[in-house]
Amino acid sequence: MKSYIKKYGKYIDYPLLFAYLALTIFGLIMIYSSSMAWSVNYYNDSPDRFYIQQLVNLAIAYPVFLLAAIFPYKHFKKKWMMATVLAVIFAGLILVHFIGFAAGGAKSWISLGFANIQPSEVAKVGLIFYLAGVFSNKYRNGSINKLNESIIPPVIILTAVLLLVFLEPDLGSMVIIGAVGLSVMAASGVRLKPFVKLAGIVIAAAAVFIIPAMIFAKDLIFTEKRVGRIDAFFNPFSDELGFGFQIVNGYLAIGSGGLSGLGLGQSIQKLGYLPEPHTDFIMSVIAEELGVLGVFVVIGGLGFVVLRGLWIAMTTSDPLARMLAAGVASMIGIQSFVNLGGLSGIIPLTGVTLPFISYGGTSVILLSLAMGVLMNVSMFNKYEKTKK
Repeated sequence: MKSYIKKYGKYIDYPLLFAYLALTIFGLIMIYSSSMAWSVNYYNDSPDRFYIQQLVNLAIAYPVFLLAAIFPYKHFKKKWMMATVLAVIFAGLILVHFIGFAAGGAKSWISLGFANIQPSEVAKVGLIFYLAGVFSNKYRNGSINKLNESIIPPVIILTAVLLLVFLEPDLGSMVIIGAVGLSVMAASGVRLKPFVKLAGIVIAAAAVFIIPAMIFAKDLIFTEKRVGRIDAFFNPFSDELGFGFQIVNGYLAIGSGGLSGLGLGQSIQKLGYLPEPHTDFIMSVIAEELGVLGVFVVIGGLGFVVLRGLWIAMTTSDPLARMLAAGVASMIGIQSFVNLGGLSGIIPLTGVTLPFISYGGTSVILLSLAMGVLMNVSMFNKYEKTKK
C-alpha cells in the first residue's frame, strides 16, 4: 500500500479535491443558516443542532474520501468485492421493509441505534461499483456484447434493486438508480444492437407487469400523496396550503433573493414556511439569502465535478476506470437535476437531496466514498499519461 501511495500520490487531482471540499464546507454553512429556526421551533433544540450533526458527518466523510482515494480501484472488478457490494445492497434494501421507519413518506430508513442509514443511498453508489466490475470483466474476456451471458444477468440485479426501492416507496431514488445504471452500461462499450434488444425486452416486461399492476393495484400505486404531488407539479397554486405548499414557498424564497440575495442568515421562508429547509429545499434558502450569484456558485461547483468526472471517463484507457468515473459523475449530475428540477417546477417533487449541500449523514458519507473513488481513478489516469 505504501508503494501504491508513493506511486500515485503525487498525481492528486487538486481541482477535483478543491471542488469537493468547497461544496461540503459551503453546504455546512448553509445547513447552519437554513436549520436554525427549524431546530428551535420544531425540535425544541439548540439552533446549531443540525450544524453539529453535519460536522460529525463530515468528520466521518473526509476519512472515507481519503481511504477511497488511496484504495486501488481495480479491486472493484474482483469477485469477492462484487459479492460483498451486492450483499450489503440487498441486505439493506430487504431489511428496511421489516425494521425500517418512514421519513418524508417513504419507509426508507434503518436505525442503528447510534445513527440512521438509508439503504437506497447505499444502492446508488454500490451499484456503480458492481456494474463497473461486472462489465469490465466481460469487456476483458470479449463477451461484453453477448446479451444472455453478459448483459441480462446484471440487468436482472438492477431490476431487483429498483423494485425493492419502489416498494419503499422512494420513486426519486429509483429514478436516479435506474438512470445511473444505464449510464454505466452506456460507458461499458456495449454495442448499440444489444442495447436495442435489451430495450425491447424491458418494454415487453414492463407491458406484462406494469399494465396489470396499474389495473389491479391502482390504489397502491396512485396514492393520495403521489397524485397530490403530480397535481402540484402542474399547478402548485391550486393547493398552496396542501401539496403545493412547499413548492409555492420555495418559489417565494427564490423570487425574494433577486441577484444578490437578502444576506446570509436573513431568509424568511426558513422560519417555518419551508418544511425541513436544510434538506431537499436548501437551494431555495440559498437563492433567498445569496441570490442568483449564490445559486450559480453551487451549480457551478456541481457542474465542475460532473464535467471533470466525464472528462476523466473519456480520457482513460481502462474500461473499469471509465465506467466508475462515468457512474459517479452521472449520479451526481442526475441527482442534482432531480433536486433542482423538483424545487423549480421542471419535474415533479421527489424529496431527493442536493449532493454535498443538503443535510444528511448517509448521503454525504457515500458521496464522499464515490468522490474518493473518482479521485483514485483520476490519479491513475494522470500516472498513465505521464508514463506514456
